[in-house]
Amino acid sequence: MTADAARSASTLPTSVRARTPVVVRLLVLATFVVILNETIMINAIPRLITDLGVTESAAQWVSTAFMLTMAAVIPVTGWFLHRVTTRTAYATAMMVFSLGTAVAGLAPTFEFLLVGRIIQAAGTAVMMPLLMTTLMTLVPERDRGRVMGNVAMAISVAPALGPTVSGLILQVGSWRLLFAAVLPIALLVTWGGLRRLENVGEPEVSQIDWLSVILAASGFGGLVFGLSRFETGEIGAAGGIVAAGVLLIAAFVARQLWLQRRGAPLLDLRTLTHPTYAKGLALLSVAFMTMIGTVILLPLYLQSVRGLTPLQTGMLVMPGGLLMGLLGPTVGRVYDRLGARILIVPGSVGVVAATLLLAQVSMTSPYWLVLSAHLLLMVSMAGLFTPVFTLTLGDLPQPLYSHGSSMLGTLQQVAAAFGTALMMTVMVSRANVLEDAGATRATAQLGGMQTAFLVAAGLALVLIVLALLMPNRTRRGSEAEDPSSEEEVECAQP
Repeated sequence: MTADAARSASTLPTSVRARTPVVVRLLVLATFVVILNETIMINAIPRLITDLGVTESAAQWVSTAFMLTMAAVIPVTGWFLHRVTTRTAYATAMMVFSLGTAVAGLAPTFEFLLVGRIIQAAGTAVMMPLLMTTLMTLVPERDRGRVMGNVAMAISVAPALGPTVSGLILQVGSWRLLFAAVLPIALLVTWGGLRRLENVGEPEVSQIDWLSVILAASGFGGLVFGLSRFETGEIGAAGGIVAAGVLLIAAFVARQLWLQRRGAPLLDLRTLTHPTYAKGLALLSVAFMTMIGTVILLPLYLQSVRGLTPLQTGMLVMPGGLLMGLLGPTVGRVYDRLGARILIVPGSVGVVAATLLLAQVSMTSPYWLVLSAHLLLMVSMAGLFTPVFTLTLGDLPQPLYSHGSSMLGTLQQVAAAFGTALMMTVMVSRANVLEDAGATRATAQLGGMQTAFLVAAGLALVLIVLALLMPNRTRRGSEAEDPSSEEEVECAQP
């Protein structure tokens, strides 16, 4: 992705620049398809236990292995995207994802299903950094909010809709139908994309540091694995794995700093020297913790406490996911016109209000209250994700786009794993305390969920602080006042 590509994009006539580039549209569609699979297996856990004869903790690995692989592979994508063309990266990601989907759908045993999920995740790991890097290279500053609204739909709405989609499909067929439904769509998207996709920039010849690859995979993968073990109650073992993962990540960071002095890091940590990027990274990490934790807890409440079926649960949470997606482009246009703060400050307050509402749920809470709280949460997240994604990556110079998006994707997986582990650990611990005190199992479960939602509200309070620290626009964007001026041309390149 070269500076020439960014320069040519920034000097296009306004009428042309107002349209989203075809390459970005294609990548958004592909990214939505692959990221949807991150949470699509949540409702299938009971079916896997029955059909494949595995325990509940083992069945959870269909989601854990996906997150773990994503966390391990994404740090390498910054190097990979510099090394190959756009078409090669796209074809590789989608074919690997399609292969994993086929393996999972035909899996005769649980072990083969896990292998399929790992292959799926390896393809998915490339797509988000590829999409973000291409968008930031081609789309000028003044149009990024609108385009990023579509991107936010793919990377935030897709995992939110996963349980809904799976609930609908599982109502009419087995868990294998989840993969049978996705595979032809993935192949069609791959074929259509390769027919119209054009290369953006030229690949650069570079060496890969294999020690960095090993440290990144074992460090980030180990951290996600350790966090996922907390919900099983293996506190000591999980803590040891997390500690080992943190140490390996520290070694990875030290290695990157050493390589930066020689000009060839696997993941360029100079992205963190840009203040808006660093603050945005923190804000997005906390937002993903809160959202994924809530997305995990709410179906548990609706099915375990209220006795709803997966289909009923999916239908109840579907309006929030759809509204979040529909609002993405509108939020992007508001950001382009008015900046970020008018969106992210109310959005963070809305997340606190929504999680506090969910903390009040009971055995007899009306479903309209649950629906309203979920809608408020999704609308608030829509107000956060689009402007913060745009601000965060827009703060970087063009050569750091691929590294910045890779780091963002990695921390998204770590945050999702941490949020899940935190909410589940709080829920189980509180439920055990209440049960030991004489509460019924159902009452104890409900109390655990209420406490976990309160913890989510506490995390959301951090969002308000971080939102107040974010600027209204990036420094580069605020300098571009005249679309035809030389200053705007400069803002689109390093």
